[in-house]
Amino acid sequence: MTGFGRAACQHNGIALAWELRSVNARGLDIRLRLPQGYEAEEAGFRARLSAQVSRGTIQAQLTRVDQQAAAPPVRADRLEAMLRYAIDLAARIPGAPPPRAEALLALPGVIAAGAEVSLPDTAEIATATATLDQAMRGLLAARAAEGARLGSLLAAQFDQIAAITAEARGEAAAQPGRQQQRLHETLAALLGEQSPVDPARLAQEVALLASRADVTEELDRLDSHVAAARALLAETGNVGRRFDFLAQEFLREANTLCSKSASLPLTSLGLRLKSVIDQVKEQVQNLA
Repeated sequence: MTGFGRAACQHNGIALAWELRSVNARGLDIRLRLPQGYEAEEAGFRARLSAQVSRGTIQAQLTRVDQQAAAPPVRADRLEAMLRYAIDLAARIPGAPPPRAEALLALPGVIAAGAEVSLPDTAEIATATATLDQAMRGLLAARAAEGARLGSLLAAQFDQIAAITAEARGEAAAQPGRQQQRLHETLAALLGEQSPVDPARLAQEVALLASRADVTEELDRLDSHVAAARALLAETGNVGRRFDFLAQEFLREANTLCSKSASLPLTSLGLRLKSVIDQVKEQVQNLA
């Protein structure tokens, strides 16, 4: 599921800020960006994140700004020399713009190397860890809100599957009679009234066709899958992977229904089922 969480704090003149972003993915992929001095803490931060999230791509970035650090000094002699060169060069090129201050400051050697970057101590790392937990709570709240929205959408889709299944059950019950009528009409067209078919033999053929086209088991399993899906929606844990499996089972039954169908109306219902199931498969990819 998608989500965003941010938390910031101050520690002895150091500004710390965590930003967490979550996007959909089949598995769990944690991508950390840490400032200098936090390399040894990566495994611990990663473990804290994976303990809370089991699915999705998580982008986590910690920024660290030492607000007490002095700005690096500018080498005035070097800057003056570069300025003279730039003005002279611009004068020799027709239409050239005048030199820009930011371009001059970016030249090598104009800004002297500043003081060494301060490294985090144990207390700062503890503060950063607590701030990560705070940002994680915000991320989880955002994911939970999206989960509630997806739950409502999935519930409506499962209602559609249940309604189409009930309609298909009524259509399937009429298949044997239609097959018998179709067989009578085919034989009459081929044989006319000259060679009547033995009624017992005709009944046997109709029973065989009805057995091949019987979709009762598929419809029963679809009803069972709908009940299982509704039960999963009521759970509070991570259900994304189980919904993945259930969506595959839904599709399996819908495909069999279409392949065994002996009427256009039943085939049409099977195709409607597959369309709704495809929508379900797209949505469950967003669940944790």
